[in-house]
Amino acid sequence: MVIEFVGGLIAGSLALLADAAHMLTDTASLGLSYAAMRVALRPATQRLSYGHHRWQVLAAFVNGIALIVLAAWIIAAACMRLFSHESVAGGVVAGIAVLGLLANLGAFAVLSSGESNLNVRGALAHVIGDMMGSGAALLAGLVILATHWMPIDPLLSAVVAVLMIRSGWRIALESAHILLEGTPDGLDPMQVEQTLRAVIPQLDEIHHVHSWSLTDERPIVTLHAKLKQGSNSDQCIKDITGVLERSFNVSHATIQIEFDYCNGPAH
Repeated sequence: MVIEFVGGLIAGSLALLADAAHMLTDTASLGLSYAAMRVALRPATQRLSYGHHRWQVLAAFVNGIALIVLAAWIIAAACMRLFSHESVAGGVVAGIAVLGLLANLGAFAVLSSGESNLNVRGALAHVIGDMMGSGAALLAGLVILATHWMPIDPLLSAVVAVLMIRSGWRIALESAHILLEGTPDGLDPMQVEQTLRAVIPQLDEIHHVHSWSLTDERPIVTLHAKLKQGSNSDQCIKDITGVLERSFNVSHATIQIEFDYCNGPAH
């Protein structure tokens, strides 16, 4: 980051300065992601009965918004640079961009080989953006060396910024969906109801099905189950939780049993 910043000032390259700014944001973002994962290991408390897992989702949301804001700044700077006709030292840009690309490839290898969740994907999106920024700076330097066409520097910076907005928007949208208690993918209430009724014959009716998630890896379901006459409620709860875990990867479910007293209570 420091080398790209100094090199960008010396060479007059927006591509290097933008990539350095992106790396500065990534330093904070990667630190935030790591801190969130560490905090998530803490046990639940009276005030946080579900534990600290949501910190990871919040970190991913902040990372996504940071990507969008940074990309908007790069696009604005690129537009101004197009009309300034400043000279760029292509050789300096290309040489420093190679160093940045190698550093980002190392970070990418570390993150992509470990745990994969929304928080890590948010951090990985920043690193991928850095890789594209270094690659764009390298290409800009080579084009300037070969053709002396200076607009390539801000133009490639703007292209990378657009790709950063796309990644940031996707991460922010996915994390916001979790924070807003949205239904996880593959846990449609109607599908849950149909699956349970098809597998468990003791069920007379399933309703008030709600699903959300603590993180993208921890879905939660609550539902009301009305049993047929003579059904064993304890066994039915075990059967429901078993189906939810096998079919929908739900390890935490709250099930309320209801009885049809007109036909007599269940056992």
